[in-house]
Amino acid sequence: MGDTLEFNDIFHEVRGSWSDGRLRFSKQNVVYKSSKTGKVDSIVAADLNQAQWRRVCLGHGIKLGTSTGHVYKYDGFKDTDFEKISEFFKANYKVELTEKEMCVKGWNWGTAKFSGPLLSFDINDNTAFEIPLSNVSQCATGKNEVTLEFHQTDETEVSLMEVRFYVPPNQSDERQDPVEAFAQNVLSKADVIQATGDAVCIFKELQCLTPRGRYDIRIYPTFLHLHGKTFDYKIPYTTVLRLFLLPHKDQRQMFFVISLDPPIKQGQTRYHFLILLFSKEEDINLTLNMNEEDVERKFEGKLSKNMSGSLYEMVSRVMKALVNRKITVPGNFQGHSGAQCITCSYKTSSGLLYPLERGFIYVHKPPVHLRFEEISCVNFARGTTTTRSFDFEIETKQGNQFTFSSIEREEYGKLFDFVNAKKLNIKNRGFKEGMKGKTDNYSDSDEDQHDAYLERMKAEGKIREEGNDSDDSDEESDESFNPGEEDDDIAEEYDSKASASESSDEGSGSEDESAKKKKEKKKEKKVVKEKKERKPRKEKKQKDKGGPKRPMSAYMLWLNSSRERIKSENPGISITEISKKAGEMWRQLGKEEKEEWETKAGEAKRQYDKAKKEYKESGGGESSTPKREKKKAGKKEERKRKSGGGDKERERAGNDSFKSKEFIETSEESSSESDHKSKSKRKKESEDEEEEAVSTPPSSDNESN
Repeated sequence: MGDTLEFNDIFHEVRGSWSDGRLRFSKQNVVYKSSKTGKVDSIVAADLNQAQWRRVCLGHGIKLGTSTGHVYKYDGFKDTDFEKISEFFKANYKVELTEKEMCVKGWNWGTAKFSGPLLSFDINDNTAFEIPLSNVSQCATGKNEVTLEFHQTDETEVSLMEVRFYVPPNQSDERQDPVEAFAQNVLSKADVIQATGDAVCIFKELQCLTPRGRYDIRIYPTFLHLHGKTFDYKIPYTTVLRLFLLPHKDQRQMFFVISLDPPIKQGQTRYHFLILLFSKEEDINLTLNMNEEDVERKFEGKLSKNMSGSLYEMVSRVMKALVNRKITVPGNFQGHSGAQCITCSYKTSSGLLYPLERGFIYVHKPPVHLRFEEISCVNFARGTTTTRSFDFEIETKQGNQFTFSSIEREEYGKLFDFVNAKKLNIKNRGFKEGMKGKTDNYSDSDEDQHDAYLERMKAEGKIREEGNDSDDSDEESDESFNPGEEDDDIAEEYDSKASASESSDEGSGSEDESAKKKKEKKKEKKVVKEKKERKPRKEKKQKDKGGPKRPMSAYMLWLNSSRERIKSENPGISITEISKKAGEMWRQLGKEEKEEWETKAGEAKRQYDKAKKEYKESGGGESSTPKREKKKAGKKEERKRKSGGGDKERERAGNDSFKSKEFIETSEESSSESDHKSKSKRKKESEDEEEEAVSTPPSSDNESN
């Protein structure tokens, strides 16, 4: 048998509701971790003195008792788990796991027994049900009757509100009332908050964001009392899960956050977090309402009778000592502005998102705390309203999704590196990781990091630039690659009389009228652009590929030698961040260090000038110029010749008859259509028919159509 036994999907009763989690038995202790809250309950193995195996509603359960009087119940075991758990308890805890039968007769009379923190109702020495007295919120007495009221929880749809016990009068002992004795036994172990005695200390008029208002906070040994103008809240220390101390982005204020389970209630509103806001400049002198011996004995040096300092430090110090929990502060994360948080919006309110060492917390409305172990994946998405921001989406293993929007684009690199370092599953890692099929495999090299959001931003910017410069780029391409293209199109339209008339005669018999109309409508939409006079373009300077390469500046020489060092000192840094980091380091270099690189750059410049001079003397860079000028002159001459021929054709056409644009387009379309459909037929036609088609005047073509 191993050193540990682990069980998943084990249920633990908390205030009348079942919370699932994981249970582990080890040689040193018994540890249970809740899946919902992440709270860890640990029982030292030496304190165990009782273990019972019982048949319960969820299968089988274990009831553990300790020497300090605490009782723990875990349900959800299988019948086959009894043997290995029993052997493990005997070998490591020296405790025998006994089987205990439960009474299922359904009788409502029996014997009430108080054993530590439990009230058990037994029938014939078999337990019918048990009530943890810590779940009792109030105890009321009447004539021969005791009423127990219970703490309510939001986790259950149906919960037990109260139980009434009928206590018969005791004829033998008239000095003690059995009802009062029963009530005193309940109240001695019940979780009933009674503000008896003096408070340890009082903090006056503290600003509270959740619940909103100013409250006097009275610190008692077992609970916290918030006293406001309208509402009062009493918070037992047993309901405090975590404490957070978070600096505000303005570096002048501090948040102190108290996580609660179960939450405090006001009507139908539940407050899972208590958020206090302090100014760093506010100081206080605090004196505890206890003598020095009691302070030393109870708090073991964590507190002293007289203390002074910042108000937020005093409140957090007192709460840490009384609740006996660690205070969580932000880790090594720093945003673009140097703050340890990120400004964003959740739902409809703006707030601050703090990346912690083991989770994320958002303050303040509504507060959200997400642990890394309950996060399934995260996603970086483009903002819905503008490209200057992005959204950060977190999806939990339970299927819930939290979207933090309107995050500044400058925060993207820092947040991405943080998520990457924490080994969280990033949903939009890109194609490289998707091809590998490893969602949890994170690489620190810049080449393997595919920044999906950055790629989208670059693509959108490129599309916008192309859209703005589309007209100019079209004109430039026409003039650069085919200067006579526009003139050639116009000349061909006026030079197509023969093919147009030929196709009109042949196409009239081969094409349907409906198809012709469709083609004519499409052609009518085309508009021949009038030629505009263009300004003479400046000739683009051609780069001489055979010449010497230009020298690098002092900064570029230094960057090439320092790039690997920057990568090694900042693992996981992106390419853009390397440039930013290098710029900062170059500005911080001393004058002597810069002179070294400037000397190297000057030497490289002199070598370049010398090589360039030798290259020109040898005739380099001049051979291509005459060819380019000759080619350009030939293109201009060809363009003039074509434009001159087009003018003659237009003059001849104008003398014969006038052709409208619609006729020209229709005849040209029919010519092209007939050429493709009846190649074999036209090859067999005689030259006489072609001459007749050519001599046909435009008016007769129009009538035949």
